[in-house]
Amino acid sequence: MPVEFIGFVGAQNASEIHPPSGPAIDRDYVERVARAHEDGGFDRVLAAFHSTGPESQLVVAHAASVTSRLGFMIAHRPGFTAPTIAARQLATLDQFTGGRVAVHIITGGSDEELAKDGDHLTKDERYARTSEYLDIVRQEWTSETPFDYKGDYYNVVQAFGGVKPHQKPQIPVYFGGSSDAAIPVAGKHADIFALWGETQAQVAETIARVRHAAVKHGRQVRFSLSLRPVIADTEEAAWAKADAIVAKTKALREAAGLPTSGHRPPNAGSQRLLDAANQGSRLDKRLWTGVAAVTGAQGNSTGLVGTPQQVAEGLLDYYDLGVTTFLIRGFDPLEDAIAYGRDLIPLVRQLVAERDARPAVAAG
Repeated sequence: MPVEFIGFVGAQNASEIHPPSGPAIDRDYVERVARAHEDGGFDRVLAAFHSTGPESQLVVAHAASVTSRLGFMIAHRPGFTAPTIAARQLATLDQFTGGRVAVHIITGGSDEELAKDGDHLTKDERYARTSEYLDIVRQEWTSETPFDYKGDYYNVVQAFGGVKPHQKPQIPVYFGGSSDAAIPVAGKHADIFALWGETQAQVAETIARVRHAAVKHGRQVRFSLSLRPVIADTEEAAWAKADAIVAKTKALREAAGLPTSGHRPPNAGSQRLLDAANQGSRLDKRLWTGVAAVTGAQGNSTGLVGTPQQVAEGLLDYYDLGVTTFLIRGFDPLEDAIAYGRDLIPLVRQLVAERDARPAVAAG
């Protein structure tokens, strides 16, 4: 099966080793990084959502205006916009981009962050609301007649989407969340379930859980894995680069008065990454947890380290577990995106094609 590659478009050049500076939106940077991903052969880029950051749909609208083929994965927090309105917003953007939009549903794991936008539901309540939200969004996208919907969180009467997505039957739905409350919702609604860069054993466990939840609804789900590859001409140089990233991350956090150990975020995804980090900084063949350990695994923070060939082979190990989408972003966001497009993505596509062709050759 062909693999999909997703990159990352931020509104400014920032990462764990590049503190944000200047205005919150650097229009020139957004344009450059979007074009770099398109030129590098990425299928999509993620535009992130945070309660203090620029609005993801609008970042995508601008990035789409300077590209022609690149797809977009819009991080979207359900519950803050009426589902009927969100469905029409996304469908409208899908029409203007010629079908280049996907939505990444992130319900949110931090009570403190969600409170900044006035949301005070519990985690279980938020996921229950997300399920109703997606029920309505999908009907807006597909129903040819007005519909009613009454749940615990939403009650719409004669709702109807006068604008439908360019993509048929609907816009792809990516879904994030690893808690017990999240998995049943993923099984019902996710087209692609997104995992952070866990160990192979953890990934296999989660894939099995989501597949089991999806079977109850007669559905099949694809899987995405998010990693921060660190590549260099030699393995030694790659690990030296990774060590330098950890050192700089730690120094910047200390200078900002942020903890560098012992803190554990409330969301299940971060807790699972920290469980992996507690096993060591180098796991499986080349899974690297150094930055996750320093930052408390606040987001996508683990990677694969090595030469492009070695990292490509590491990605194929996850492909063999059922992962067909890789979200890869670097600590030098623009420069790493260019390097991935030049040195890593073509190699992975080649190796996957060769692997997929083997059974057909053997059968012949």
